[in-house]
Amino acid sequence: MNITVLGGGMVGSAIARDLAAESAFHITVADRDPDALARSAAHGIATRQTDLAVGENIDAVITDADLVIGAVPGFMGYETMHRVIMAGKNTVDISFFPEDPFALDALAVERGVTAIMDCGLAPGLGNILMGRFDADMDRVDRFLCYVGGLPVVRRKPYEYGAVFSPIDVIEEYTRPARYIENGAEVVRPALSDVEQLNFDGVGTLEAFNSDGLRTLAHTMSAAHMKEKTMRYPGHAALMEVLRDTGFFRKDAVDVNGSAVAPLDLTARLLFPAWQMEEGEEDISVMRVIIEGEKDGMKESHTFDLLDRYDRETQTTSMARTTGYTCAVAARLVADGSYARKGISPPEYLGADLGIFNALMSGLEERNIRFAHSMQPG
Repeated sequence: MNITVLGGGMVGSAIARDLAAESAFHITVADRDPDALARSAAHGIATRQTDLAVGENIDAVITDADLVIGAVPGFMGYETMHRVIMAGKNTVDISFFPEDPFALDALAVERGVTAIMDCGLAPGLGNILMGRFDADMDRVDRFLCYVGGLPVVRRKPYEYGAVFSPIDVIEEYTRPARYIENGAEVVRPALSDVEQLNFDGVGTLEAFNSDGLRTLAHTMSAAHMKEKTMRYPGHAALMEVLRDTGFFRKDAVDVNGSAVAPLDLTARLLFPAWQMEEGEEDISVMRVIIEGEKDGMKESHTFDLLDRYDRETQTTSMARTTGYTCAVAARLVADGSYARKGISPPEYLGADLGIFNALMSGLEERNIRFAHSMQPG
């Protein structure tokens, strides 16, 4: 089976390496960055250098693909998935695009395409857990997800190092956060409602509103649902100052007669300061709380995940937790275990007990494990 991975960054390259371990798969990674391609080529993976921002280039590199993995930045994600579906290719995507994925559902059904989107850590694993409990319980009342990817060593003054696409990080800080409260959608600014939480092995983190609830707001009926992003304390306030001052604006402003988009300048200055060093270790922290009723009894379930950089393979934790979730799901599409046509958010996978168990088993084989606790009432 020919599998093409669109995007050879930290996560895309991890997906490619994981899938390449299967002798039945022939993997090709496509990207415009020669350094990104070199990471995959060093593991014997075929590469294609091309600019995926050009739609015709996507068409060209997926011509012979049986399955396509989408691992491009979020601003390219929707159009990329659209072209993949138009080509009639099954796909698993992690690109976190802002557009409504269900706008592509009818096309995917028409083309006979299985298209799984948001299949990473968050969105991804939290949705999968919610889908499972929504199917298993009489009623889910509350879903709360805290999640963050961080360098092990705190980096001042930003208290952060980019463990995935920096432009997508900025998107988390500018896109209004939507969540469900008392059955109604509430919209709050990103970075708002900061609270502090303590995690064993990590310490104190701050959590703030972000637009990570995604499809759950429309596919699930729980009265209370929210996701919050976590960082080291102090990061949210600094990002709020930069955002509110205008450094994340995409529209051009006049600077001495030249039109300059503030985000372009911010990216040039800020992203190098966020760049993780070669071999620098990171962690992924997640807590999912699901409350509801089963067999007439109230239950509260908590899932905690603390994943660390893999020194043996030199794979970041964010690449592991995001990429391996995608890779395990891709195997289930490749072998026909999951074949639902149309757009599938991760909660659809979680609703199927067999698929859920296969996903969790696949992650455990890669040493990604949740600690699960349940309390009655």
